Amino acid sequence: MLRLLSISNFVIVDRLELEFSPGFTVLTGETGAGKSIMIDALSLTLGERGDSSQIRQGCERAEVSALFDIEALPELRDWLDQHDLQGDPDSCILRRVLDASGRSRALINGHAVTLQQLRAAGEYLIAIHSQHAHQALLQKTAQRDLLDAFAGSSELAHAVKAAFQNWRNLQQERVDCEQQLSASQEKREQLEWQMRELSELNLTANEWETLQTDHSRLSNLAGLLETTENGIALLSENDTAAVTQINAVKNQLQAMLEYDSQLQTVVDLLDSAQIQVQEGIYELRHYRQQLDIDPQYLQEIEQRITAIHGIARKYRIAPETLPQMLEDVRTELESLESGGNLAQLTEQEQAAQAAYRKLAEKLSAKRRKAGKTMAKAVTEAMQTIAMAGGQFSVTFEPLTQGNASGLEQVEFQVAAHKGLTLKPLAKAASGGELSRISLAIQVIASQAGSVPTLVFDEVDVGIGGRVAEIVGRLLKQLGYSRQVMCITHLPQVAAAGDQHLQVTKSEDPGSRQIQSRIKTLGDNERVDEIARMLGGVKMTEATRKHAAEMLRNSAAEKA
Repeated sequence: MLRLLSISNFVIVDRLELEFSPGFTVLTGETGAGKSIMIDALSLTLGERGDSSQIRQGCERAEVSALFDIEALPELRDWLDQHDLQGDPDSCILRRVLDASGRSRALINGHAVTLQQLRAAGEYLIAIHSQHAHQALLQKTAQRDLLDAFAGSSELAHAVKAAFQNWRNLQQERVDCEQQLSASQEKREQLEWQMRELSELNLTANEWETLQTDHSRLSNLAGLLETTENGIALLSENDTAAVTQINAVKNQLQAMLEYDSQLQTVVDLLDSAQIQVQEGIYELRHYRQQLDIDPQYLQEIEQRITAIHGIARKYRIAPETLPQMLEDVRTELESLESGGNLAQLTEQEQAAQAAYRKLAEKLSAKRRKAGKTMAKAVTEAMQTIAMAGGQFSVTFEPLTQGNASGLEQVEFQVAAHKGLTLKPLAKAASGGELSRISLAIQVIASQAGSVPTLVFDEVDVGIGGRVAEIVGRLLKQLGYSRQVMCITHLPQVAAAGDQHLQVTKSEDPGSRQIQSRIKTLGDNERVDEIARMLGGVKMTEATRKHAAEMLRNSAAEKA
């Protein structure tokens, strides 16, 4: 529940701290005094968008913070733990800062957060029913959401929406696949033909370089043979062969070593040279043997090169890139085949549809059960708010295929009085009747919810007299199990409050700026305020006595 609301430099509030108690709190004051400022400030801490126009004139920033007791909200404590936003174990502080530059900061327990996180935390803490809620209830979407909240199936409704979207996404993928399969058939045939042609060519990554080398060698075979034979002869086979000459010089020098040992260095070099020449002769003879190849091989190489050149020219690429082209074609073809796995997509679509139907049917069952309970409770409430004999019903129109909201369309129907037939809420109730029915629906729906604090912003507009007294009693009863706040102009509702806050507006003598003040009223002050609400500008002793009697009656009902 809300324990403390602190407001600084917000609209016409300079500084304000309000402490709240359990039960039913009413907020009253003259028109234009700034009663809705508290709701606006509270809404900021719950993630509503703000702007610099809400900063008090002449100030650099506005700040609003709200302290909540969360001892009875384990779900919120778990959520805070999951997002590393812990504070004191049994409390949570939501804070919002607006700068004159237009920037905004949001904090939870002193940790900077996004507005989305602020809203998420706020959903565990407070539900605000605005003065225009009865107009929103004319929309079927709002009716469905209210029923889901009453049924405790809001999370299930979100799951149904997600499952529906997943099903539709897969359905679209399947349709796209069918279209792709039709459109890409020609492309697939072209790729298959290219892959067959390139596979038959069977050109490996290194083959082209080898073919070029072999072709160059075989094309100059005669010159290579002549040069090789001549080299072998000069080095080892002629009378003046190099290896023979080196050996002769080396022998002569070895004979002279006994006369001069310095010749040993030359002998060693010649010995090494003789070995190197012998190695060269061996390699030349080995090379000459390799040159003795089948003459048909040159023709085969030339035919192979011609075939490769032909394919390369056809695809307008370099011969050495043909192996990579084969890989690219194979990859593209595999992509087409995997992307066009129609059977797999169809299976996934059917599974997603079944999952959606299962969740949606579960949601439908909860809605129908809750609809009966809500209809009975609202019908009973209508008998007490000057709509005797009236009837309220929640109807369901089946949707064959279903949609993101489920398998049915929800609609509230009402017969305002006895003898009238049920009609959609938008067509069956006058303005005053709509306000009363809307308030009854909201109160009853709130009783089924889990949010600990409920705020009603002038939702009692359009009612008065005995009905207003009954509305006050309903809100007071709701305050037995929840923290309830209500901004009201009705003395009957104000008299039912357990705590009474009064809003006043005055001019600051120093700055000559308008300031709004909120204070908690004592017993005598409450009598004066309710008397003002009863009697208007002129307050008489009779109105004060009436006000005191209303407060005594309300207190007696509670006792």
